[in-house]
Amino acid sequence: MEELVALVVKKTGLSEKQAEMAVEVVLDFVKDKLPPAVGGQLDNLLEGKGDLGAAADALGGLFGK
Repeated sequence: MEELVALVVKKTGLSEKQAEMAVEVVLDFVKDKLPPAVGGQLDNLLEGKGDLGAAADALGGLFGK
């Protein structure tokens, strides 16, 4: 998540605290819309533990791909 916060700071000029709050709001919103398994994979990706391929496969399954 730190990488995403840093990107938001760089692209928007927000303070680190503001960017962190914005990222948390957006991620909570997105995870709320996803099935729990995919939301868990998203958490893992943001912690640097996940497999992007597995997350993409799970999302593709939602859209029939």
